[in-house]
Amino acid sequence: MMSDWDLASVGMVLIGSSITAAGIIIAAMLLGVTIASAPFLLLTATVLIVLSAALIIYGRQDEQPA
Repeated sequence: MMSDWDLASVGMVLIGSSITAAGIIIAAMLLGVTIASAPFLLLTATVLIVLSAALIIYGRQDEQPA
């Protein structure tokens, strides 16, 4: 259900997809494929990974009892 989605869940999906996308870009570069926008895409993936980690940490703080 959509009500089960919280900040931590969104962060986990976002971090997983960002790591996967960065891995695919790096693998393509290692295979010799020229990607003109690879540095921008890798930088964007890095920023998304950091923001996702912050979402996960912030989302988990709300769940823990005081």
